[in-house]
Amino acid sequence: MKKLLDSIINSLSAKEPLVMVSVIASSGSTPRGAGAMMLVHKNGKTEGTIGGGAVEHEAFLEAQKLFFEEHSLMKGYILSPNNVADLGMICGGNVTVYFQYLQNDKHLELFKYLADFFNQNANAWLIRCLQGGEVTDMAVCDAKGLHFATDMSLKKVKPLLLTKAVFVQGEPSYYVEPVCRSGRTYVFGGGHVSQELVPLIAHLGFAPVVFEDREQFADKNLFPSASDIVLGNFGNIFEHVQLQSNDYAVIMTRGHQADYEILQQVLKTDAIYVGCIGSRQKIELTKNRLMADGFSAEAFRRVHAPIGLDIKGETPAEIAISIAAEMILHRATKN
Repeated sequence: MKKLLDSIINSLSAKEPLVMVSVIASSGSTPRGAGAMMLVHKNGKTEGTIGGGAVEHEAFLEAQKLFFEEHSLMKGYILSPNNVADLGMICGGNVTVYFQYLQNDKHLELFKYLADFFNQNANAWLIRCLQGGEVTDMAVCDAKGLHFATDMSLKKVKPLLLTKAVFVQGEPSYYVEPVCRSGRTYVFGGGHVSQELVPLIAHLGFAPVVFEDREQFADKNLFPSASDIVLGNFGNIFEHVQLQSNDYAVIMTRGHQADYEILQQVLKTDAIYVGCIGSRQKIELTKNRLMADGFSAEAFRRVHAPIGLDIKGETPAEIAISIAAEMILHRATKN
């Protein structure tokens, strides 16, 4: 999302119009759900995706027309087989796509404001109010309230500030999309699996912070996509970081003792996700040790251990994918 926002800002700063293509509602088995976005530039360049295939091609052609017509529109695509409006896809289901023509300075300031949130570890939503099928008001909502709105009330949109995009039909209609979410992923250990995992989860929006006690592994060159690198003592992580209720903890240091020391500390926080790498035998020993040290069985049930979905992976890259997949599942079902 950050790349798309930067592209919008760059285009509008250069006085170049573009079309923001968003899936605002979907039903059935569609390629992407609400929240999928693609940018279409006047020169034909596209960024992002709304699912690929025929629907994306048709959306691209529709967006190209808007550079001549200079307006926005909403359009539905029926993806069921044998329908007269079928796009040749076999997925089934329907999608509603909004094509927003962007060109003015107000849009530029709004997207600049929104882009700043990617460095703030804070929640922010993009809100679009539609009347007659066109956006008549657009705003950003954060902890301080509603910004850039001209005719929109916080009371009306506050119930719509969810962890997933939501489209509420009516007159007016509202499309509310979470763009930035608070919470970081603290990756304890900078070894081979971490080096595969960090760029993957950064791309997925988990804002990784690498915590290491070895200087050679607490290296920005190893983790260019990390939000931060911390060189500290595994025995006292709170000297450098404070885990909050929206934070994830991924524990995979070079040794069992360090893993245990970190796990003890993390379980005293409200972190939303705690995962620890290791064999089933190691995990059982860790559980017994925790309970001997006063932790309850309920506390241990918070721990995803062995970490990751069981995809039978063995290489660092495969293990990283299994961990990322489990984090995605957790975010989708628990946040």
